[in-house]
Amino acid sequence: MHHAYLVYMKFDVMHMLQNKKLVCFDLDGTLIDSVGIWNQVDAQLIYELSGKTVNLSIIQQQRDDQLKKFKQATDPYLEYCGFLQEHYSITQLAKKDIKIRRYAVSHYFLDNVIELKPQAEVFIHALRRRGILTALTTTTSLSNILRYQQNNQKIHSKLNFKNDFDLILTRENVQNIKPHPEVYLKAVEYFQLQAKDCLIFEDSLIGIEAAKQAGIDAVAIYDQYSAHELTKIKAQAKYFVQDYVGLIQKYND
Repeated sequence: MHHAYLVYMKFDVMHMLQNKKLVCFDLDGTLIDSVGIWNQVDAQLIYELSGKTVNLSIIQQQRDDQLKKFKQATDPYLEYCGFLQEHYSITQLAKKDIKIRRYAVSHYFLDNVIELKPQAEVFIHALRRRGILTALTTTTSLSNILRYQQNNQKIHSKLNFKNDFDLILTRENVQNIKPHPEVYLKAVEYFQLQAKDCLIFEDSLIGIEAAKQAGIDAVAIYDQYSAHELTKIKAQAKYFVQDYVGLIQKYND
């Protein structure tokens, strides 16, 4: 798509949603500001287990690389913890125990720090009022979603996952994580729709790639932690938006 057309289209919300029956949302970095939090979680984990202080951008790059490398593995996050064990010379714990420790470290952040991106819930509620189906299609685990819903006041005071989504698909529901399109193909199949009936909101390149492989139009929403891939993201997404605030203003005009 020509870039000038992309810029022109990015706030044409009604065109974007024309004939769409289902809108799927990624979670981390798309609906919630969490990508940077996981960098902090891993930094804390590495410091606790190795005594080493690591730059947050390096941590994110390492995690992205390892999850892509092990995307076919039964548990990519277990393999990522195996990488941490080897790379940071963590000899006192097995990789499965590092994974357990990682989630223990994450609980404070999941419960108290992470919040929704501004007006994300307003956009979802606006879609639902217009009769558009909504789905949460994420690589995160069901246990994290339950924590957000039960323990995180900043999130559950605004968005009720059970009531505000017609379908929730998590890591446990798929054999292959993004950039494999399985999660999106499952969502389309669940509602007995076609790819052309759907729209996907994603923040990362692997998410946009998954949408593209599923043959579904993708809206890339800006996230600072995907900024290093922004040129590639814009090239592959059909639409690009800066935030939900701008979308809401145009949607409600």
